[in-house]
Amino acid sequence: MADLTPKGGAGAKLEDELIEDPDDNEDDEFLDLVMPDEGPDEGDGDGGVGRCLVVHPFLKGRSSAAGQGAIRGHQARLDEIVGLAEAINLDICAAEIVGLTDLRPNAYFGKGTLERLGTIIKAQNLGLAIIDAHLSPVQQRNIETAWECKVLDRTGIILEIFGERARTKEGRLQVELAHMTYQRSRLVRSWTHLERQRGGAGFMGGPGETQIEVDRRLIDQRIDKLKRQLKEVKRTRELHRAARRKVPYPIVALVGYTNAGKSTLFNRLTNADVFVKDQLFATLDPTMRTLELPNGNTIILSDTVGFISDLPHELVEAFHATLEEVLEAEVVVHVRDIAHADTEAQAADVAGVLKTLGLDAQALQGALIEVRNKADLLSEEDHANQFNQVKRADSPIVLISAVSGEGVDELLSVMEGLLSHAHQTLDVTLAPSEGKMLAWLYSHGDVVKRSDAEDGQITLCVRLEPANKQRFEQMRSK
Repeated sequence: MADLTPKGGAGAKLEDELIEDPDDNEDDEFLDLVMPDEGPDEGDGDGGVGRCLVVHPFLKGRSSAAGQGAIRGHQARLDEIVGLAEAINLDICAAEIVGLTDLRPNAYFGKGTLERLGTIIKAQNLGLAIIDAHLSPVQQRNIETAWECKVLDRTGIILEIFGERARTKEGRLQVELAHMTYQRSRLVRSWTHLERQRGGAGFMGGPGETQIEVDRRLIDQRIDKLKRQLKEVKRTRELHRAARRKVPYPIVALVGYTNAGKSTLFNRLTNADVFVKDQLFATLDPTMRTLELPNGNTIILSDTVGFISDLPHELVEAFHATLEEVLEAEVVVHVRDIAHADTEAQAADVAGVLKTLGLDAQALQGALIEVRNKADLLSEEDHANQFNQVKRADSPIVLISAVSGEGVDELLSVMEGLLSHAHQTLDVTLAPSEGKMLAWLYSHGDVVKRSDAEDGQITLCVRLEPANKQRFEQMRSK
């Protein structure tokens, strides 16, 4: 179960195992300074952190709550935030949809709502409240004071999940950077030690420097260090991409809303064993495998991190190096959970994140496949409707079930078609002595036609990727 005490957040959890260079010795007391251990731990008699209340607030009289898509229902939003809490094994003791006439800048909720929810928390001896909204530091502190329990907003719970799911060193660095960036603005929380001043002379904090200033300075130093390390990660990723560009394998990236079935589809296509579970953010770190298409061509299939509505900007920025893998793809496969009640809203959220990466509808034209997954969960009538929609669609759309295998062969065929359209056709005449060049063309391209003359010359019609066409022309010019 996740440790949600202030000292045990995602950043703290990763502190000891994350970096292994000597400069990190100074961080041993970092978290004690920034996030001292106050409040009951899980299992204390004053309330277990693992037992929680989940609240989805919305503004009455408006099409949607602040920052949320108008096409998403309130019950679906509540179900999603409950799913996020369950993803880290929290015990959901109560869940409510709360309508608000206005948002209060000091405590988000009005006095009556605050008292009513506080009564539920105290009556059930809950140690944690999760609020499906983005709270300001002041709002979070005041709610915690009123309810006498820990409070996580939407960003906080997603950061906790990412902290548990990250497995690679890169993923952990990215999560900790996001967590530190988020935590920096929340040093005004309920820890009263932050108001104390510390005197001193010389270089150790100026006279009258408050503890909150010391902690903020330590966080800033840690953030700078994480950014330097991630800069090195980005450089390493670029080297990997450069190496992959030398290999004649196009990249196909799977993207989609979390729990849409990307990893299940990835496993079916590549016979991999990526962790799969019916929960939000079951997998976090990106995975790549080679896949041979029916026509014999080989591609690299990439399974990326799942998206979610209102994805914290701290995570979008921290995971930019990972998300950049999508930019390298020749084909992007958008996997949708077509059986989900909010499938249209989820698709809009994914399109929004892709747009922030520079991949809008125009940039993806001719390079996007929409995969409507989980067809096995549809009713017979809904399945027939989806089947008809797919057949009438102008853009590439495939109805599949990654579990049963329905539609997978058609998906591979559509991949082949898009990749072949991206290739450029070239007519080449080779001398008998250019056997090495002939072998290269067969290895790196798709030979459509060949004719052999009596004098030994060979004429080929070959399809090449743009990058391989450029390499071939450079080789011929030497």
